[in-house]
Amino acid sequence: MPPFKFRLAPILKLREATQDERRRELAEAYHVDEVLQARQTSVNDQLEHLRQRCRTAARIGTVDVDTLVVAGRHDLLLRAQLRDLAKQRKHVADEIEQRRERLIEATQAVRALEKLREKQLAQHEQTQQRIADKELDEVGVRRWAPREVDS
Repeated sequence: MPPFKFRLAPILKLREATQDERRRELAEAYHVDEVLQARQTSVNDQLEHLRQRCRTAARIGTVDVDTLVVAGRHDLLLRAQLRDLAKQRKHVADEIEQRRERLIEATQAVRALEKLREKQLAQHEQTQQRIADKELDEVGVRRWAPREVDS
């Protein structure tokens, strides 16, 4: 019996490599989003710390206007950073969605070839089983067939 050989195996390997590449791209996009989220958290923490310093500075009695002006500028800068980070995260979220869709397409292509391989393997096994059954039938017929008697 000849062993089963899937003729499209090289294409399947290419599709699997593409699928792996799409997974890596998606993981990179998720990593970028995590970094941006960490930055956003850091800026939010800085804003909260700045607000607490301003509240503390305003309670002491004499108000240092220069400190409050500097704090106000810093507050504006931090808010601008938050807006930029939000825009970047929106862009990354869109990119994640596109990469997720490409991964789904690559996965579907791999699954289609795997199903074809499984179907062809089942057909091969079925054909081999029929051949084996036929050979057994022939052996049985030869064994039990009436022998001609030499006269």
